[in-house]
Amino acid sequence: MYNDYSPERLGVKPVAQLSNRFLTDAFVWMFLAVLLSGMVAWIVQSNLSLIDSIVGLRMPLFIAQLGLGLGIQWGIRRINASVALALFFVYAALMGLTVGIWVWYYGTSSGNPMSVVQAFVSASAAFGGAAVYGIVTRRSLASIGSILFMGAWGLFAAFLINGLLLHSSTMDLVLSVAGVVIFTALAAWTTQRISRGDFAAQTGSMEKASILGAILLYIEFINIFLMLLRIFGGGRR
Repeated sequence: MYNDYSPERLGVKPVAQLSNRFLTDAFVWMFLAVLLSGMVAWIVQSNLSLIDSIVGLRMPLFIAQLGLGLGIQWGIRRINASVALALFFVYAALMGLTVGIWVWYYGTSSGNPMSVVQAFVSASAAFGGAAVYGIVTRRSLASIGSILFMGAWGLFAAFLINGLLLHSSTMDLVLSVAGVVIFTALAAWTTQRISRGDFAAQTGSMEKASILGAILLYIEFINIFLMLLRIFGGGRR
């Protein structure tokens, strides 16, 4: 998945105008997906019967989200760009169901709605700073990208082990802090890969490149937000 398709490696460097187009399109799709997830989350967190239904279907929902998210990334070269974009928005809507549960749990149920606001503002600041760094830095982040990617999967496994076996609030806090660091760094790396045309070389299409970049940026932002929500949520882990 992380073969070096970078135009620089292939001897081609996209012009500034094209790089800006990649970035603009990716961030527009990412913003719309976050907006969709937010709307779905708002509906969910205000409806207790809907919350109960989603909690009861949490495992099928988790499998659907994981399968769809990975499926779009791995299959984007073989599917139409419009289909990939539609599937991305379906994925964002499904993620909105999960985000709604988290918002309800850490905000409404705990009587601490400010934790949601703090998490969102902090996530936006961290993500925005990482994105700007990825655009302006002349240092290649490719050397740390694969390490961060493996770290993200290791973090995922550690959360599962802690949630199913250990039930340690201290471990949860440590993993959440590590998650913020990992996904913030990944956001910088993804932004740099978009701007230098890596995804265009990988997919062979400007449209698909923007969609693939948007999916990764979306995943990184949502994870930063959820990790910070766990941190600001304090003892409710």
